[in-house]
Amino acid sequence: MKKILFISVLSLLSCNRNTQQAHPPVGGVLSKSDLDISRDRMKNLNALERNQIQDWIGGQTEKFYPTQLNYWVNTEGFDKRERRQDESLISYSYDLYDFDQTKIYDQPVARRDAKFGHFDELKAVENALRFIHDGEEVTLLVPSSLAYGTFGDEKKIDNDIPLIIKLKAL
Repeated sequence: MKKILFISVLSLLSCNRNTQQAHPPVGGVLSKSDLDISRDRMKNLNALERNQIQDWIGGQTEKFYPTQLNYWVNTEGFDKRERRQDESLISYSYDLYDFDQTKIYDQPVARRDAKFGHFDELKAVENALRFIHDGEEVTLLVPSSLAYGTFGDEKKIDNDIPLIIKLKAL
């Protein structure tokens, strides 16, 4: 019995000796300089992606128009339309493409009777759903900050990837 007690006390004491540097947990507090570095990185990435998307648009026959939220859509005056209100319902689907126009997922993302203010969606998709007409289909050109951002979707979409989204209100 004394041996078991001695081994237990020894193992507890050895657990307290931690020589590794402590790191803040995911979602932990960052310093001001860390936040400044992150902000500057996103600002530079967004400027780079905007230039790349505008160059891509220049090579297309279809016209795209910038929106107030920082994505492009193939419908002029799109985000000047009347907005759908919170609590209203919408059914929709969309396909995701990269800028090589390769479809990322075989099946579209689809939602039935989603209620505004109560569903979690990509920022650009949620914003576009506010202005889309029933039965209408639009194409969105979305910088990574309004898509899956710094982390990607942890499946097929890497971090910092701008997307083409073909959105349809059902």
